[in-house]
Amino acid sequence: MIRAGLEAHGMSEIKAKTRHGEMSIDQLAEIQPGMAAVMKEVGERFTQTYYAAKGGNWKLAAHHLNQVRAEFRKAKVTRPKFADDLDAYDKEFLLPIFESIRDRDWVKFESTFKNGEVGSDLYHDKRGYPHIRYVLPKEPRSDLFLGPPEKFVRGSATGV
Repeated sequence: MIRAGLEAHGMSEIKAKTRHGEMSIDQLAEIQPGMAAVMKEVGERFTQTYYAAKGGNWKLAAHHLNQVRAEFRKAKVTRPKFADDLDAYDKEFLLPIFESIRDRDWVKFESTFKNGEVGSDLYHDKRGYPHIRYVLPKEPRSDLFLGPPEKFVRGSATGV
């Protein structure tokens, strides 16, 4: 009878236990990050990709772009209505950036990165968010060394 009542209200009886209490699987699903939180992380990682490549730290650039893709994978699970667009953006815009990183080709990287910015606008427009525009910050974050790893020196202000 309880099960039928829960199902009638679209709620699961499956519970997750923590040291703080229990939550239903529905409650856990409800608190998953929305696209705004995911896109905040994506934007920060996209920025770090640019500045790492510009600094010649191609491995760090690849790492950050891989983290963008990891955020996309999570979003496809938690917000499946965006899955096709995330896959399409990845294929059309992120993969060419990866190729330029693999080739360590700054000119190609800069071009494909700018295409990625334009692609972001297209998908925001498509989804009804023309007011959202990614803008590359004029300066990178200062908590990571973005140059080639072999030039890093601990203790200097810039790492070099």
